[in-house]
Amino acid sequence: MTLQQLRYIVAIDQYRHFGKAAEAFGLTQSTLSLMVKKLEEELDVLLFDRDAHPVAPTEAGRKVIDQAKVALYNVEQITQITQSEKEALSGPLKIALISTVAPVLIPGLFKHIGQNCPAISLQTEEMLTDTIKDKLRKAEVDMGIMAGPVGESDFLEIPLYHESFLAYVSPKNIAYAQERIKTETLFGQGVWIIRNGLRQLDPSDLQKGRFSYEHYFEGGRVGTLIQVVNDNGGITIIPESHRNLIMYSQQDCIRPIVDPVPKRTVSLVIRKDYIHEAKLNAVVNAIKSIVPGTLLDGQIRKEHIRL
Repeated sequence: MTLQQLRYIVAIDQYRHFGKAAEAFGLTQSTLSLMVKKLEEELDVLLFDRDAHPVAPTEAGRKVIDQAKVALYNVEQITQITQSEKEALSGPLKIALISTVAPVLIPGLFKHIGQNCPAISLQTEEMLTDTIKDKLRKAEVDMGIMAGPVGESDFLEIPLYHESFLAYVSPKNIAYAQERIKTETLFGQGVWIIRNGLRQLDPSDLQKGRFSYEHYFEGGRVGTLIQVVNDNGGITIIPESHRNLIMYSQQDCIRPIVDPVPKRTVSLVIRKDYIHEAKLNAVVNAIKSIVPGTLLDGQIRKEHIRL
């Protein structure tokens, strides 16, 4: 038994004619008759008196059709409830962000959501990537914002923006005289990171296959790394989106990294069963207002996200 079969028998009762009911569904009369026949065989009952003119339900058919109308109404109610939830712009919204994204997005998220969706109660928290994934799986947060690709089959990942990494170089460092910092220059000296504690990577750790731009400062704050370089010399690496957060007097310490240019994608991650489409797009629209358009993913820049 299917919902569509229930819709067919209700329509036949409405039109009192197999041909007209079939036409309403864009079917041939023989196809509609076959589907009703299958339902009658499954229920082991005759639903319609086909010899009557116009066609009429049998006594048992009348009871089945009345119950079918109730079932279809309840299904429609479920659809309406779900749609209302998808379109709701109210209630709590919990977002977890990695530390290298949080300072860029959190202030603007609160501003945009507060101005445009005041009925949403926004909550944000900085977490490590693995913690965000765990919280998403347990439905303890609604959305996660982290470096992608996440590569998890139970999540839906929406790329938000793409950015390069930049070098922040102490004026005491020989590389400060260069307009661009080649990757091999980074590999020739220590780079300040925050992962498993603040430390300076040994050049041997920076060889190909042993270094990840996306995770080398997992759990660390970019502002701390910059201050360490200011006080101790050396080099650190920062995401491009942090450039505008750095004081004007420190902008001269920033250099692009080339050969190759290191990049990352920042993505919004949700459970595949997440249904709150309006809230999702409220967050996406907020990020559009925060991140420069040149960094935004093409789809995010142009389209409304549909679940």
